[in-house]
Amino acid sequence: MRKEERAKIVSEVLNKYYPRPKVPLKHKSTYTLLIAVLLSAQTTDERVNLVTPKLFAKASTPKAMVKLTVKEIQEIIQTCGLAPKKAHAIWGLSNILIEKHRGRVPDTFEDLEALPGVGHKTASVVMAHAFGHPAFPVDTHIFRSAQRWGLSRGKNVVVVERDLKRLFSEKRWNRLHLQIILFARLYCPARGHKTSECPLCSKLCKK
Repeated sequence: MRKEERAKIVSEVLNKYYPRPKVPLKHKSTYTLLIAVLLSAQTTDERVNLVTPKLFAKASTPKAMVKLTVKEIQEIIQTCGLAPKKAHAIWGLSNILIEKHRGRVPDTFEDLEALPGVGHKTASVVMAHAFGHPAFPVDTHIFRSAQRWGLSRGKNVVVVERDLKRLFSEKRWNRLHLQIILFARLYCPARGHKTSECPLCSKLCKK
């Protein structure tokens, strides 16, 4: 089966299961989305959603965040993993937003990726779901699914992102990356996966 045919099946199934996907990270502004995505690195969205209410109750803007010490931020986000590094990044990027961007989150990849702790994936999520710019963030779920469904043979996220962008129209990217994540977590996990029971793998993995 050609990749284009696989992509069509993927779109049809994901639109059926998740017609209106929502960002699973709790947030109430562009800034809080940025912080939540940063915190989600190497931990679960569920864990982040347990931590951010307390953090955002104390500081939901850059100006409020820099009034906290790095140690105070670290104590709140401790259970997210990599807390020392993330705490420094959160304080540092908040300070940069104040000094260079008038307290606002910038809407370009260049400016976002220049912030401490913000890589391409984090920037892509913010660009897609805060500003509505076409982007295709590739996390571990999407990387695994693209390989498993025969959409890409890329050995790194850069190649997988490129392959997926070629297969799906630009207007689909922002919604599709959420659909894949939500579907992969529930129906196509890394462990305990049964091809015959997966609504997508049962159609794709034997062909």
